[in-house]
Amino acid sequence: MGGMAPAARVAAIMLTAALGACQGTFSASPEGIPVALESIDGAPDPIRAALADELATAATDRKVDLVGASAEARYRVRGYLSTSTEDGETQVAYVWDVFDSQKRRAKRLEGSSPVTAASISSLDKQALAKLAQASMGEIADFLSAAKSEKPTALEAPLQTAEVQPMETSDEESQVAMQ
Repeated sequence: MGGMAPAARVAAIMLTAALGACQGTFSASPEGIPVALESIDGAPDPIRAALADELATAATDRKVDLVGASAEARYRVRGYLSTSTEDGETQVAYVWDVFDSQKRRAKRLEGSSPVTAASISSLDKQALAKLAQASMGEIADFLSAAKSEKPTALEAPLQTAEVQPMETSDEESQVAMQ
């Protein structure tokens, strides 16, 4: 048994190294998937521009390739913002629709967060940064999951089944019409 201890240690080291190598294959990165930010509705121009800047910073932090709206992109993102006040607390709500290259919505991300501002027009840099970080985190998670899927499945056009004529007798047709 004394001779097996070194072999067992070697096996354990090899198993640990193999498992460590596998971790890289399980954790996907959104890097390399271009995403275009097309629009942000529901906010005045200064807030929209400031949020776009914060989203760019958050994208860089998460290795998301954020490109201009007119650039080639695998996904396109459209955002919608609104605020509401209940019981004296203001919430900013966001929705991000992520569309694939076939212009089909691939994912809808949504959430809300309490803010100290009374309206969307008065959101400060800190609130916008928090919103951008949360939003880009969700987008990055979606992109990472999408990257691990086969690109051909994501890019393939929507297919429908063909209707094949069935041969039926006149009696069956009459029954079906009733």
